[in-house]
Amino acid sequence: MAALAACGKTGPAPAHAVPVLVVHPDPAGEAVSAYPGEVRAREEAALSFRVGGNLLRRQVDAGQRVRKGQLLAELDVADYALQARAAQAQYAAAEADLVRARDDQKRYAALAAQQLVSRSALDTQTAALKAAQGQADAARSNLDVARNQAAYAQLRAPQDGVIASRQAEAGQVVAAGQTIYALAADGAREVAIALPESRIRDFTVGQAVEVELWSQPGRRWPGTLREIAPAADAQARTYATRVSLAPQALDAVELGQSARVFVHVRDGALQVPLAAVQPGASPQQAGVWVVDPARGVVRLREVALGAYGADSVPVLSGLEAGDWVVAAGGHLLREGQQVMAVDRANKPVLAAPASARQGD
Repeated sequence: MAALAACGKTGPAPAHAVPVLVVHPDPAGEAVSAYPGEVRAREEAALSFRVGGNLLRRQVDAGQRVRKGQLLAELDVADYALQARAAQAQYAAAEADLVRARDDQKRYAALAAQQLVSRSALDTQTAALKAAQGQADAARSNLDVARNQAAYAQLRAPQDGVIASRQAEAGQVVAAGQTIYALAADGAREVAIALPESRIRDFTVGQAVEVELWSQPGRRWPGTLREIAPAADAQARTYATRVSLAPQALDAVELGQSARVFVHVRDGALQVPLAAVQPGASPQQAGVWVVDPARGVVRLREVALGAYGADSVPVLSGLEAGDWVVAAGGHLLREGQQVMAVDRANKPVLAAPASARQGD
C-alpha cells in the first residue's frame, strides 16, 4: 500500500500559456486632419444707422458690389428736418439775445466810465453778456447735432466690398445700431473653421495648412492659422478659427464657398490602442500589460498618457518602440501570468520560453 501510494504522487499540473494579442507601440508620426469651413472676408462690418426711424428705401441688395461712400439706404428725415429747423430758430433767438446783451454791456461800460452808474450795475451787465454768449454757443451746438441727425439718416458704404447679407426691408422701423447690411470688404479672404476641444493643443497661430475648395477637388492652396479663439463655444465645445489664404488664391475663391482645411500635426510620441490601457496601481495612474520575451509572462507597466483619441492614445513615457503590448483582453490577466503572444493573424510572435517547452 505504501509503495502504491508513493507511485500515485504527482506534481502540480503545469500552467497552460494563455494566448494574447500583442502589438508594438506605433509611432504617432504625422497625422492629417480635415475640417470643413466657409470662405469669408477678413474684414466684415455690420452696417447700421446711427439714428432710428422708418426705413424709407433700400438702394442695394445682397450680393451687390459697392464702392466707398455709395448710398445704401435712407431713413425718413421729416422729423429730423423739423428738429433741425427748431434748432435753427433757437440759435437765431440766442444770437439776438447775445447782440442785445453785448450792446447793453457797452452802454453800461461807457456810463460807468463817467460814473453815472454803479460798478455793480456794470458787473451785472457783464455777467448777462457771458450768459448770453453761453446760450448762443449751446444753441449752435444743438443746431449742429440736429443737422448731423439728418445726415445720419443716410447709410453709406464705409469701404469697397460686397453686400454679404441684408437684414431689413423698406417700411420697417429700425432702431439706432440695428444691422441693416453685412459688408464683406475687398481684400484678404479667409476660411472660418471650428477646431475640436480635444485636440486644441495641437494647433498654434501661424501653423501652415492647406485649403481645398469643394468646387475644385484635388487642388490645394497654402494657408496659415491666423486666429484661434481664446475660449470654446459654450454649446459646440469647439474653438472658432480663421485660416488666412495665400495671395495667389484670392482670384480663385468666392465669398460663401465651402472648403476643407487640411492640418498636418507631427507627434513624436508612441501610441497604443485604447483597449490596451488598464488601471494602474493608483486610480490616477494608467498601465499596460507588456510581455517579457525571455520568460513569456506579462508585467503591468505604468505609463504616462496623452490626450485620448478616437481609437488610440499617445504614450508620453513608460514604453519603448520594441515592447510587445497586450492589445486586447488585458482585464483578464494577472501579474506574472504565462502567455503566448500572437499577432492579428493568430501567429506566435515570440519563441516559447524554456520553462514552457520543458513542461510540454
